[in-house]
Amino acid sequence: MTSLFAIFVVFATLLAAIAVVEANCECGYSVSSTLYTELLETDFLHLPNITIDTDWAPQNYTVKPEAARGPYGKNASIRNVVSNPLQNKNAWTGDGLSGRDAGLQLWVRGGVPQNGLIPMAELASARADILYGSFRVAMKLTSIPGTCAAFFWYYNDTQEIDMEFLSQEFNGASNPVNLVLQSPASAEAGFNAANTSTFAVYPLPFAPEAEFHEYRFDWSPTEVSFFADGKLLRTMTDAVPSSPGHITLSHWSNGNTGWSAGPPATDAAVTVEYFKGYFNSSSPERQRDWALRCTDISAPNATCAVPEMTVPPDSNSSTYFFINQANSTVNQTVYNPSASQATMALQIWMFRILFVQLLLPFFF
Repeated sequence: MTSLFAIFVVFATLLAAIAVVEANCECGYSVSSTLYTELLETDFLHLPNITIDTDWAPQNYTVKPEAARGPYGKNASIRNVVSNPLQNKNAWTGDGLSGRDAGLQLWVRGGVPQNGLIPMAELASARADILYGSFRVAMKLTSIPGTCAAFFWYYNDTQEIDMEFLSQEFNGASNPVNLVLQSPASAEAGFNAANTSTFAVYPLPFAPEAEFHEYRFDWSPTEVSFFADGKLLRTMTDAVPSSPGHITLSHWSNGNTGWSAGPPATDAAVTVEYFKGYFNSSSPERQRDWALRCTDISAPNATCAVPEMTVPPDSNSSTYFFINQANSTVNQTVYNPSASQATMALQIWMFRILFVQLLLPFFF
């Protein structure tokens, strides 16, 4: 009986140890003292094939010219969303397997389309329960005039947060980013937000087509703030969205001389190194999951501060991901077993083996 009691003591101790290990970030991720319960991180530099990543959905659709609001329509195709991982899987910079910059390539095909639809690329997050958060993407834009690269959150045409880059505007003296909150006012103006309070053009202090930079927006119930390489560009407080939606990365052209221009003379690519999102969920199930795992928000490592990017991504030897840290994404919905999930699985199997070893003497 004493031996059995000892075994159960060991059993309980090991369970407690595992619970402690699980605790990292279980209450969420903090950005400027704001806590978010959910995480979505993707390292496109090392992703071999976007079609196997369950966090994202490459888009297939067509939009006729009249609906696209340009002389040409748009044709989004999976084949224009191309993974190009690093040749050296242990590196963080360098060429991809197919040459060019490593990362996820979003292509707009060049030339005048015979069918009136310009081939383009779009990637949408699988999750559409995103309600407030901090979202970052590292991109290198194209220097070929005639396209629009867009990083945005979307619920509907009057609730949308946009960072848009028009390659026709890039030159040695001007490198603007268009910051937009689509709103009922912009819808009344034919979805032209230019004369509303939620549109701003910010001159970037660098050439966005020359190297990778991190673009970011933080969204709260009262405001949306836009950043580049960690520097605040603009904060908007009117028409702030209040519904859950999804994240989209898009590269397109419709020939509208007042916006994207184009089509580009040759194929043009935007390359994405990573996406990082820390947010709250509108899903009751995800909210219940958080309440169950976050039993003590003041416990050590119960919350994790999100590192800030203040220099271009390629200036660092590597990029920080919680999904690559041990036990930092417990109960998060992420593509592929992350380092934390793999570590947890190993701990559980080691515990099972040890428990069986303790019991064997009582049966043989």
